[in-house]
Amino acid sequence: MPLGTSPPDQITLGDVTVTRVWEYCGPVDLTPDTFFPDSSPRTWQEHSSWLEPHFVDPETRIVNSAIQTWLLRSEGRNILIDTGVGNHKERPYSPVWSHLDTDFLGNLARAGVRPEDVDIVVNTHVHVDHVGWNTYLDGRVWTPTFPNATYLISRADFDFWNPANEHKPLLGRGNQNVFEDSVAPVHEAGLTRLWEDAYRIDANLRLEPAPGHTPGSAVVVLESGADRAVFVGDMLHTPVQFVEPDTNSCFCEDPAGARATRRKVLGWAADHGALVVPAHLAGHGAAEVAREGSGFAVKGWAPFAAPAGKDLR
Repeated sequence: MPLGTSPPDQITLGDVTVTRVWEYCGPVDLTPDTFFPDSSPRTWQEHSSWLEPHFVDPETRIVNSAIQTWLLRSEGRNILIDTGVGNHKERPYSPVWSHLDTDFLGNLARAGVRPEDVDIVVNTHVHVDHVGWNTYLDGRVWTPTFPNATYLISRADFDFWNPANEHKPLLGRGNQNVFEDSVAPVHEAGLTRLWEDAYRIDANLRLEPAPGHTPGSAVVVLESGADRAVFVGDMLHTPVQFVEPDTNSCFCEDPAGARATRRKVLGWAADHGALVVPAHLAGHGAAEVAREGSGFAVKGWAPFAAPAGKDLR
């Protein structure tokens, strides 16, 4: 599948341009055995030549992760897939994401998009690092960052993370305050569309359920011309999960469901030559995969620019 010859932080897939917009890239204070308790230490060692330094620091053995938004321009509209952590958020049980002060909106502006230019926001799921820029702090009020956008959130995740429903997630208090400061304000402003089953964004893009990581996790499937891609959110966090697709992160609410979804989506991607675009891969950010044994292998990396430094804050 040709990925185009655009500048390194932007590629063209059919009639859709895809731009990588950074919020953060660096360590997340978790070692591989903590972040991915199902993974084999041998796998990290065997593949160290391409896992280091982008995906794990060879000295500290801390996992590196990217917080980034995928900006899609399709059919004349600006579409954001996931909105990162956000600034000034109180995250008492996720200190690495508490009270950030990044230039995310500046990075978005440098990609040619102002907040008022955004037409659609897709939250692949309602976790601390996927909905944060849904809102910004205006004085003492959490206000929708993208006032003209429709925010697409799966009803399953909206209901699961709504504190009024008193669910007891595996993530525990790690998501504390997230619904209240980053989801409720856009819903109360009448900007959300809570979708179920599937949702067609336009002729090039559709949302499909991909439960497991959370009950309402979703993927965005891009089919345009001869090109295919799938934006998978947190279906995987590390390329080790290509090699060992039964490996879950420690944050998956339904481990069996997460494994089944991962195998299904990666199988589709391998069979259709689709680019797999996770939310958090550092380095070149996305990859094509091929079937190999009981798992998958990286067939080729996307031509996005790898960050020069480990910490972009």
